[in-house]
Amino acid sequence: MFLAFQGAIAQGILWGVMVLGVYITFRLLDIADLTVDGSFALGGCTCAVLIVETGIDPWLGLLAGLLVGVLAGAVTGLLHTVFDIPAILAGILTQIGLWSINLRIMGKANVPLLRNHTIFSDFAGVTGLGVNVATIIIGLLLTVALIGALYWFFGTEIGSALRATGNNEDMVRALGVDTRITKLLALMVSNGLVGLSGALVCQSQKYADVGMGTGAIIVGLAAIVIGEVLGRVMPGHLRSFSSRLIAAVVGSIMYFLIRAIVLQMGLDPNDMKLLSAIIVALALAVPVVMERAAARRSFSKGGEA
Repeated sequence: MFLAFQGAIAQGILWGVMVLGVYITFRLLDIADLTVDGSFALGGCTCAVLIVETGIDPWLGLLAGLLVGVLAGAVTGLLHTVFDIPAILAGILTQIGLWSINLRIMGKANVPLLRNHTIFSDFAGVTGLGVNVATIIIGLLLTVALIGALYWFFGTEIGSALRATGNNEDMVRALGVDTRITKLLALMVSNGLVGLSGALVCQSQKYADVGMGTGAIIVGLAAIVIGEVLGRVMPGHLRSFSSRLIAAVVGSIMYFLIRAIVLQMGLDPNDMKLLSAIIVALALAVPVVMERAAARRSFSKGGEA
């Protein structure tokens, strides 16, 4: 069971990079970008093929996963901003197209990495640590670096404009900012992180699969909301932008721990999709129920007064 929890934490951290990408579009732009399911697999498939076919350094494989994710986000962004296709439909179109592209890249449904080096196996070999521990250490270091980079970027002028676009697009346009550019940039950054996460997960699980991104958006949304629910019960709540980014990654870890616990209890793995849907539904419903209960309590106190 301990090894299962170690694996869950490791996967939660690596998928947490994807959650950071989903957070940008879902919370900053209020868009549930369905490109994620395709760009996650695109990052993993590209990384796997480059490592297996060309023997590229695994770290460069991560960079390749990030870059192809950026390209996928750019396609969705152009469909949305240039051709005025609704964001959710643009994401669906890109996701569908990426399914065929991923198959073209791999030439088959999956590519194993069992005989190839990865950043995790190399680190484990040098340090003598277990693969799960090595994955956790590298994942944490990368995640901290990414959170720091995002915190810096969203504090810049263009980053602030991007955040403001999601809050009040009309006001941002009135200030002379082209919101098409900020939306396009947000989708590119978001899917770049998603592609990077796919490459990390691919190297961690030692294979890439055309369907590895299926349901990724659900995992991302669930992790974000779980992190926010946890943040509400913590002292001070989630007031700073950096704490919200950290909460998103913590939510991802909690999501995978919940999955591991349920599987250890004997749940059929085929029911995991149902479990994921239930987790998301509960995570989305709990804050609403809590707000309504708080409103009723304050209304009752007002009536008594």
